[in-house]
Amino acid sequence: MNIKPSTTIRQNYNGFSKYCHELDEPVMLTRNGEADLVVMSHEAFRRMEARIKLQSKLLIAEKQLAEGEQLIKHDEVMARIQRKIDATKE
Repeated sequence: MNIKPSTTIRQNYNGFSKYCHELDEPVMLTRNGEADLVVMSHEAFRRMEARIKLQSKLLIAEKQLAEGEQLIKHDEVMARIQRKIDATKE
């Protein structure tokens, strides 16, 4: 993890913002030498949110498989997707 003192953001917000965008990872801010906050670009945050949502859906699917829930055939899945696409065009 990248660590910066909290004074970094106070002294040069634009530079710190650019750093976060270029780094594209969370940055830990310290206060008095102790971890205080974690900051990241909005794009990195959105990707993190998407990963969490996907992981959640995959866990649900794995649980359903483990419990023996019936799978839907590929052709049926594709047909459902196509119906939804067609419905949005109307």
